[in-house]
Amino acid sequence: MSNDFYTTSIVPHAGLIIKICRAYTDSQEDFEDFYQEACLQIWKSRDAFKEKSKWSTWIYRITLNVCLTLNKKNKRRGTNVEILHEESEKNTAFKDENLNLLYDAIKKLSETDRAVILLHLEENPHKEIATIIGTSPNNIAVRINRIKKQLKIILDGKIN
Repeated sequence: MSNDFYTTSIVPHAGLIIKICRAYTDSQEDFEDFYQEACLQIWKSRDAFKEKSKWSTWIYRITLNVCLTLNKKNKRRGTNVEILHEESEKNTAFKDENLNLLYDAIKKLSETDRAVILLHLEENPHKEIATIIGTSPNNIAVRINRIKKQLKIILDGKIN
């Protein structure tokens, strides 16, 4: 991967890649592997980008697909994410304990709900989220409200 491509096309969106990888991993080691693989796949698929969406949307889709694929591979190998979470060092990508609690709660959501809430946290409009997920903006609005309620329930149990 050329330095120029990384600096101009990936670094400005590193926060998005980090958030997605963080939501699908439980250890620092896995996080680093997922992040590296996402960057590699973005670089490999750069010529397939047809500018039908924003570059950030393209990066989001590739990163999410990488995370889902790597999680499936880990599960096929018999890796139990919950056991890994208990036995491994906590992901240290973020030092803020409240942020760690939020990501732990997000990890308890379904894969689709995780994708929706991450896009929402990135302040993407409902229409764009709907396009990425493959549903209607109204469905996204309802889903986000339900997800927020789920997260509140999960976090109330940990914070109180």
